Amino acid sequence: MKIANKYPFIYVHGMLGWGQAIGIDKLSPYWGGTTGNLMNFLNSCGYESYSASVGPISSAWDNACELYAQLMGTRVDYGKAHSEAHGHERYGRKYNEPLCQGFGERKVHLIGHSHGGQVIRLLTHLLTYGDEREKNATDPADISPLFTGGKEDFIASVTTICAPNNGSTFYNITDRYDLIHTLGRFSDFVMGIIGRTPLHGKYVDYQLEQFGLTPIKGEKKPDKLIVAMNRVRDGEDYVLTDLSLEGAYELNKLIEISKNIYYFAYCANGCVGEDHRTENISFPFLKYFGSLIISMGLPQDNYGIKFDESWIDNDGLVNTPSAKNPFDEPAKEYDGKFEKGIWNIMPTLLCDHGAATGLLAEKKKIQSFYINLARMLINLETE
Repeated sequence: MKIANKYPFIYVHGMLGWGQAIGIDKLSPYWGGTTGNLMNFLNSCGYESYSASVGPISSAWDNACELYAQLMGTRVDYGKAHSEAHGHERYGRKYNEPLCQGFGERKVHLIGHSHGGQVIRLLTHLLTYGDEREKNATDPADISPLFTGGKEDFIASVTTICAPNNGSTFYNITDRYDLIHTLGRFSDFVMGIIGRTPLHGKYVDYQLEQFGLTPIKGEKKPDKLIVAMNRVRDGEDYVLTDLSLEGAYELNKLIEISKNIYYFAYCANGCVGEDHRTENISFPFLKYFGSLIISMGLPQDNYGIKFDESWIDNDGLVNTPSAKNPFDEPAKEYDGKFEKGIWNIMPTLLCDHGAATGLLAEKKKIQSFYINLARMLINLETE
């Protein structure tokens, strides 16, 4: 008789997001949005659920290191090779308690929205295979266990929701008008200023101490603002790199699928009809962004992707096909059966990027989706 597994669920937010440890989550939860706190709801239904908090504009690599430290209850180690290559500190903050008890002794289900999907894919890769650059650059007695591999059995499943697994043409549109650098510098300035006020650590947490832009409470003061801002931008070690077509392509070359783990991908489409009307996009900014993606058309065939008409459909930020499997990894459309070591492409969600986590969504609909997802995942295998 098959017994449902009791593995906990770890939810990882996307760009500019936050988790349960951040003060703003009590006022406006990332997971659940306008429908209420999804973690509280899932836990009340008997599904052990946690929402992690990683740097909201940091790279998938830095986020994966932060997520691992949170799960283990240890200090963040960004890796000797990586930190030297990108000109930032190797070590970050210390987590005195793990996000959930027993990580490594019991598996977890990883669920990532948007950029969080890229983060959990990279974390799973590092746990499974380690990283040769870090092994070669670091004394064996000094290397983080994250980079040594052999920990495939830490993870039961990986589920990405509206993740730019193959990048987003929205990035290329904004880059065309040289907006990326301008917006990046502005965001660094705002985060650096707020990071020097009592708001940081109480309501928000930008987790950019590796660059010296924000402090580690009780341990490390931030560096001079302009110096820290330049350090962030010089290394291109931040979220927007991963969201670009080129950045996602490079990330996909690094990440390998794990043969003994289940992978699921949910994409969303806010467009309707052959003329791609944005009728299923509710959030005003996303509606505007989605219209931009449609009006700017398709990029040239590059980065291993054959762009066709389907790439015009989007959820307001991510092209619908991009949120399916990384195109260099095996996949199959959902057929009622699930396989390990291959992407199981789930039915497309008819909503926008934010509604997938509960922003301006129907409460009953969003709670039903995540309850059904949890039920599906706990029935994948026995303990």
